[in-house]
Amino acid sequence: MFDCGEGTQRQMMHAGIGLNKPMTLFISHLHPDHTLGLPGLLMTMTSLMREKPMHIYGPPGFSLFYKTLRKALPVATSFSIEITDLKPGDTVDRTEYMVKTTLAKHDIPCLAYSMEEKLRPGRFYPTKAKKLGVPEGPLWRQLQYGEAVKVDGRTVKPEEVTGPPRPGLKVVYAIDTRPVDRIRRLAKNADVLLHDGGFEESRREKADEYFHSTAKEAADVAKRAGAKKLVLIHISAVSRDDSILLKEARSVFKDTIVPKDLTTLFLNRP
Repeated sequence: MFDCGEGTQRQMMHAGIGLNKPMTLFISHLHPDHTLGLPGLLMTMTSLMREKPMHIYGPPGFSLFYKTLRKALPVATSFSIEITDLKPGDTVDRTEYMVKTTLAKHDIPCLAYSMEEKLRPGRFYPTKAKKLGVPEGPLWRQLQYGEAVKVDGRTVKPEEVTGPPRPGLKVVYAIDTRPVDRIRRLAKNADVLLHDGGFEESRREKADEYFHSTAKEAADVAKRAGAKKLVLIHISAVSRDDSILLKEARSVFKDTIVPKDLTTLFLNRP
């Protein structure tokens, strides 16, 4: 999960997301609208006797923020929580995926995140395996996951029966930021770029003043990054008509959406 504003636990319940599921949380920056859902979420999880551990990452200073927050919470959590401060450029290895960071352009330290699945095994070709005498069963699975196997004294290598490794999905989250090249580089070839873009062009000066982006500016980042889809996030309360944001963004980058609460996107791996 990225950020934890007020109402997060309520939305999780509405979405049917269990509060005892494995979870890793990444905080972009320490403004209240991105962090004040955390106390309620932790206390609700505790009241439901959550057992699974949680790892929370944040920008420099987050561990101090969390330590101060815990002093204000009267109840100990029922599960372990590990806190890690990240610097721009740090990478987090979460076994099946990597999370990379860069510095967003905001009025306080703010991180943009790229969640990238690791390379997946290449396509498996059963006919090639059979031709090499590999019997169907566990040995096929080992080959599919990159392990060589022995058959009748001969070693069969994965590359003999599989195609090249296949890329996974890449999702980039850049909120509370002006458009900057370092985020464009982070978002290169992303399957989805979620980018701050809640201001209309008529309010570009305000977007610049508040360190946010217009929809059109976000679209330019997506286009230059070669992203496949743009999701405009952090919509300004002044923007009453999403169609204006969409029109302005799509004039630059066609595959843009403004999500509603609980919008779900289904992504197909390459």
